[in-house]
Amino acid sequence: MKTFLRGALCAIILTLSIFLASCGDTQTDTASFEAMDTLMSFTVYGDESICDTIQSRILSLDALVDATDENSEIYRLNTAKKATVSADTAALLSNALALCDRLDGSFDITVYPAVQAWGFTTGDYRIPDDNELKTLAESIDYTAVSFDGDGTAFLPEGVMLDLGAVAKGYAADVSGDILRESSAHAAVLNLGGTIRLYGKKPDGSRFKVGIADPQNPAGYFGYLSCGEGVVATSGGYERFFEQDGKRYIHILDPATAAPVDNNIQSVTIVSDNGAFADAASTALFVMGLDKATAYYQNHNDFDFIILTDDNNLYVTEGIYDDFTLSDSYDFTIQKVRSLS
Repeated sequence: MKTFLRGALCAIILTLSIFLASCGDTQTDTASFEAMDTLMSFTVYGDESICDTIQSRILSLDALVDATDENSEIYRLNTAKKATVSADTAALLSNALALCDRLDGSFDITVYPAVQAWGFTTGDYRIPDDNELKTLAESIDYTAVSFDGDGTAFLPEGVMLDLGAVAKGYAADVSGDILRESSAHAAVLNLGGTIRLYGKKPDGSRFKVGIADPQNPAGYFGYLSCGEGVVATSGGYERFFEQDGKRYIHILDPATAAPVDNNIQSVTIVSDNGAFADAASTALFVMGLDKATAYYQNHNDFDFIILTDDNNLYVTEGIYDDFTLSDSYDFTIQKVRSLS
């Protein structure tokens, strides 16, 4: 099931059509391809060959860290429990572990056995019983992952990694580094719901990003006016299954090894750092509204848009004036203020 691809494609159409409309007849470089289990599409202004470079870099990274690929380094580590990994994998893994800590464990890259148990890696969905969930939850512990000085990683028995919830954001950061070393003046890189905005549009206006409606991922409940940075969204609509009238989403709570069910429909993060934005969109979804708000107020170095099941929108003050609700929606919008 690839519901998430449809939403990603619509976001691509929106951001790229608006971007191109502002460029007039200016030469652009474009690319569209599948990687990291999603559709990616790029438009770059001012450099006619850079998209191939970025695409190649992302495909190479994907081949290293795809937990379902028997040839990847992460698959090898999960299987052997000890593996010497490349510099790319080590950098992403180190970054991901630091984010697990920064996000107070609400984001945990060792949730993979639970993801498998629920069938989200294969589509063979099932509901583990309470005893199995308890055992799975006990194995979720990012602090159990270790490195030595030569790039060798170690996992205890029962622990497995999945970097999928941070890989696109990390790729957005890597792409930003490539763009900064190129002659590109501006770019919109849509990495399947994680969007890297780079530079300035030729007419000086800000980028415009649509926020997908979880009830209709082909539509948008609102639009965000953005400068350079990363916008990442996580939602239960991306991957899920239903049984006996109940929906089970792919976002799991590390504390319970079960799908999150906390009145949240989607979380959008705006940050300068792509890896953080990607991981935080998952972590704040897991936290729920109250804890997510408290986390923001205690850190205050990013912004969020949270949509709840009762169609209330919570928008942090840093982007409140940059958000516009679509005409066909009557959601209630509440400003979330920082403590500083």
